Order: sequence, then structure tokens, then C-alpha cells
Amino acid sequence: MKKFILTVTVGAIVLSGGAVMGATGASAAQTAPTIVITERSAVFGVVPGAIAATTSAPGTVAFSADAKAIIGCENVATSTAAPFVAKCAWIPSHSGPTILVGVLTPTDSAAFSVATSPAFTTKVGVAVQGDPVSPIHIYADTVLASGGTGVLAPKFGTGCAITSEYIMGQTIVFRVYANNENIGGATMTPLNTAQAYITVPGVTDPIVMSYGNHSGVAFWVGVLKTGATPLYNTLGLIDYKVTMVGKDTDTVKVLSTHLVAVMKDGKRVVKDGHVVMQRVAYYRNQKLSTPVSGAVGSWRNNFTTASWLTLNALPLI
Repeated sequence: MKKFILTVTVGAIVLSGGAVMGATGASAAQTAPTIVITERSAVFGVVPGAIAATTSAPGTVAFSADAKAIIGCENVATSTAAPFVAKCAWIPSHSGPTILVGVLTPTDSAAFSVATSPAFTTKVGVAVQGDPVSPIHIYADTVLASGGTGVLAPKFGTGCAITSEYIMGQTIVFRVYANNENIGGATMTPLNTAQAYITVPGVTDPIVMSYGNHSGVAFWVGVLKTGATPLYNTLGLIDYKVTMVGKDTDTVKVLSTHLVAVMKDGKRVVKDGHVVMQRVAYYRNQKLSTPVSGAVGSWRNNFTTASWLTLNALPLI
């Protein structure tokens, strides 16, 4: 009997709200196997994604990532009715671009031969908030300076609007929030921070951040003025980097627990003649004989290009 060569295509999908995103009407109408694509895939070490292989005949599919078999996805059966689809959940071992491949072993080996899918590259998510190897967790955003700046201030001058798009002549305000895991997750303030600055390509000196009260809330702030030289005036994406350095410390907050009585209507709850107790967590200060060196943390834009900080030319008006 003549053998037919099968093809199998592999894509990464995420089950979001019960819908599969990314399949177009054109691909759905094709009789050949299709790739099901989504803009988001699994998250490194946290959220499982679903790999899907659509084939032209039933069988089992062995999935691999970067040429290594995905544990638990080595022998996944397709559905028994067309379209023949095999799905398997996986948690990636690393972030960034990952090459997925599926190998189909047909149920009817007399009629069909083994088929290998074209390589499909998916982007595995990595946490945006701070450097994942640093105990300092940082998040940053940018807002337009209060009062409105630049030629278009009367029309586009609303202060404190969170945005990543700016027009030449406007003032960009960086807002940074950080916590230090080494000292019990304490908020980074001048009391425990040795350095806090932002580096911007094309700007000679780092932008030193200050910490203070801003309308009732406190955070770190850095300012970048744009406009004619000597101000910053490089159009396009601004690849800035936030760096924070903690002070050396001989006192740390240690997570501990203790028992407290369960209260109801201002009275202790008693059961079978005994006060009902519950254990609660709290942080206590621990004095160290040898100081802990100040941690160094950094934050660099991991957003998609469309969300990057961008400086645009003044439009013709």
C-alpha cells in the first residue's frame, strides 16, 4: 500500500477566558495542517501554557522544546475525529525565544509515515518587575511633568498622566518603586538605600533619583528634560535602566510567628474550656554580628516595543 507523508505543525497557545486567540479565518479554512499562534505563551517557571499540534491523521505526538523532550508531553494522543489535535500543558525551564517541535507517530503506520513539524518559535514570558536574580524588586513607570511643558502644552499638557509616548520639549518624570528582599521586603528609602539612579543612552551623567512625598504618597523620582541641545533630543525608543544599591546593614527583619487569642465581639473565643488560639505572622528585627552587604538591583524595559518609552518629533501644526 502506498504511504502518504504527513505534516504536523506546532504552536503555543494559552487558554485565556476559554478562548484560543490568534487563529485566523484563513488558517481555519485550510485543509493542510495549520499553526495555532497566540501573542502570549507560557511564563517561565510559573504559568503553564498549552502546546497544540494539528495533524492530518490521528496518532500520538512527542513534543520538544529546544531539542529536549518536554516531560509529560512525550506521547500525547490526538483527537480521534478531524481536525486531529494534540494538546499538552508545559512549564518552560527558561525565558525568551524557545523552539517547539512535534513528531507525529500515526495510528495507521501502514498508510502513513512518521512526520516532524516545522520548528515554531514562541516567546516565553519573563517577569518585568526587576532583575529576577536580584533581591531588590523594582518597578518603574513614566509620567508627564506637572504643569504641562513643550509647545503642545495647551493641548497635551495634563500633568502626571502615565504614558510612554512623549513629544520633543516635554519633561519626562520617572517614578520608581522598590522593595529589598534581603531586609524583609522593606520599602527602599534613603534610610536603607545607598544609591538610586537612572542611566539613559546619550546622557553623560546618570539621573540621580530623589525620594519624597508626592501628594500623599512617597516614591523615587528622576527627571529627563527634552528639547534643543543641551537637553535630551534623540528621537525614538529610550532604553533606560534603573539601578538601586542598598546600604550595608547589621539589622534585618526576620519573618516569625506567634500565637494570639481568637476574638469575637471583643471577647476571647472559648471552646471546651480552652481559649481558641491562632498563629499569625509578623516581622521582628534581628541584630547581626556581621553586616549584610548592600544588594544591587536593576530594572530594564522588558515590555513589548509598542510599550517602550518613546520620544517623538514635534508634529507640524
